[in-house]
Amino acid sequence: MTTQSTMRAAVLEAHNVPPRLSTISTPEIGPRDVLVRVRASGVNPLDTKIHAGTAVHARHPLPAIPGIDLAGIVARSGPEVTRFKPGDEVYGMTGGVGGVQGSLAEFAAVDADLLALKPANLSMREAAALPLIVITAWEGLIDRAGLKAGQRVLIHGGAGGVGHVAIQIARAFGASVFATGSASQRATIEGFGAVFIDRDSPVDAYVAQHSGGRGFDVVYDTVGGKVLDASFHAVRRFGHVVSALGWGTHALAPLSFRAATYSGVFTLLPLLSGEGRAHHGEIMTEATRLAEAGKLVPLVDARRFTLENVGEAYALIRDHAAKGKLVVDV
Repeated sequence: MTTQSTMRAAVLEAHNVPPRLSTISTPEIGPRDVLVRVRASGVNPLDTKIHAGTAVHARHPLPAIPGIDLAGIVARSGPEVTRFKPGDEVYGMTGGVGGVQGSLAEFAAVDADLLALKPANLSMREAAALPLIVITAWEGLIDRAGLKAGQRVLIHGGAGGVGHVAIQIARAFGASVFATGSASQRATIEGFGAVFIDRDSPVDAYVAQHSGGRGFDVVYDTVGGKVLDASFHAVRRFGHVVSALGWGTHALAPLSFRAATYSGVFTLLPLLSGEGRAHHGEIMTEATRLAEAGKLVPLVDARRFTLENVGEAYALIRDHAAKGKLVVDV
């Protein structure tokens, strides 16, 4: 694939203003990088927090090119890259934090360790919707909780980005899955194969109904706040609670009295620190395997966006008006 010396990119120059469409130099690649011709960029709630200046933990100084997830085609590879060649369709969680160029551009120089071959049965848009939420779900369920077949898993926020993927991963591993959500989300949750639990139900009531009062083997909190406190009451003795939003102050006594354990998930760490990047690529390879086996399907909002109107996608997320993952066509 031939590449030009310049490219179009959405550049965030100040917080709370729309990214500006600019023409900038196409990035150079290092020996372990690939240059990806970006076809689609997934939009995440974290992108809107970076845009608003409220995501200090993302360490993304301005001006910057946002966009955490991408799907695209390898245009060029560095001399030390052996897994990918020009023309390969790839996807991954590749930048948009830590000062690393994001995916809202025509090209991105990407550490090859972060990438995997795109599922052949998914479109570029579908693939771009997956990386951050797949990695977050996988790290919680598989890496931290060590999920096993036959376990009972409770996922809080089952219709959300991480939640609907966590349902599918847990089911693929042979777990019995239960998920909380609003009444309007019941069909979505059940459609992905989980038993629906109304999020307004008392913890004791649904623990009694769905686990005989014992509690769940694994509880994954994707909501945070009071929901994490509820998770400590919903887990069984010697069980495990995982949270992707465990940033508050919480009483650990309910967890301790059950001799249960807790893990936090901070999906950005490999991008920010450089440690563990290869494992992100491994997780995406596993996601490809699941997707091609028909066990992993992203919920994607049908509305289309381009580099020119990224701000409209951000507004939908802020207003909680998205119906699935939003994706920008590049």
